[in-house]
Amino acid sequence: MTTHVPAPASPGAPEPPPTTAVRPAGRRGAGTAGRQKLPPWIVAALGVVSTVAVWWLGAATVLRGVGAGDGTGGGAVPTPPAIVRQIASDGAGFYWANASVTIVEAAQGYLGGNAAAVLLAAAALLLPFTERLATQIAVVSYCLPIVAVGPIIFIVVGPPRSGEPSGTAVTLAAISVFFTTYVSVLAGFRTAERSTLDVVTVAGGSRWDQLVKVRLVSALPGVFTALKIAAPAALLGAILGEYVGGVDRGMGPAMVNAQQSLEVARVWAVALVSGGLAFLAYALVGTVARFVTPWSSGGREVGR
Repeated sequence: MTTHVPAPASPGAPEPPPTTAVRPAGRRGAGTAGRQKLPPWIVAALGVVSTVAVWWLGAATVLRGVGAGDGTGGGAVPTPPAIVRQIASDGAGFYWANASVTIVEAAQGYLGGNAAAVLLAAAALLLPFTERLATQIAVVSYCLPIVAVGPIIFIVVGPPRSGEPSGTAVTLAAISVFFTTYVSVLAGFRTAERSTLDVVTVAGGSRWDQLVKVRLVSALPGVFTALKIAAPAALLGAILGEYVGGVDRGMGPAMVNAQQSLEVARVWAVALVSGGLAFLAYALVGTVARFVTPWSSGGREVGR
């Protein structure tokens, strides 16, 4: 077999262009189509439908007899239609009267806990010798067992007046969000580029100028990520605080009263409404984050 060897180019002659392998159009199109993903709302809808379907199937079959002998006249896991009927029977006024108190408690704890976390992170950055102490405070707040600390806080804060938010619930909501926000904000402050910080220093700026003009903008994506996570956590902390907070209205007391009255469907209904409120809080903060930090919304990669 004869092998053809290309002759060397003569001096001064232009070099031939490099050979480029051409991929078949059909294979390239198939690969691009394979990388396409479903829209997030479709994925979320499929997840919700699948969860409800599995729940409904389990409640109507294998879980139907669970808790049937407790005197409630039904199982401990009601079907989705039974919960929908319970919500319709209770009416919007029942849930609003209780949810409004819990939302106020969660909002107060959310604002107070996040503000304390941001201030402590800023202090740790401006005064480096305080960082270890600030981090220890954050870790201790994270390690505190909320259920065990609640009665102690109730003794210190005291019971609220009738119909008013519980100080215990507000405090537990603040504790629930403090650690996550502190860690995320402190890490976000440190993502600022060194060259930009040096420009501020050369211009005569102080640590405070670096924090306000550079580090704060750099930390915004991380801050809003922490705020999104903190929104459901604050609601959960407020509900846990209502168990020992001495309140007569709220999602926590509503769940306890339904449990003591052996109203299984109402317990599930209150729990699901609380979960819906947590999801709405998360989505609300996420919507605000998209407008404030559009550059971190996860758009398409450059060149694609």
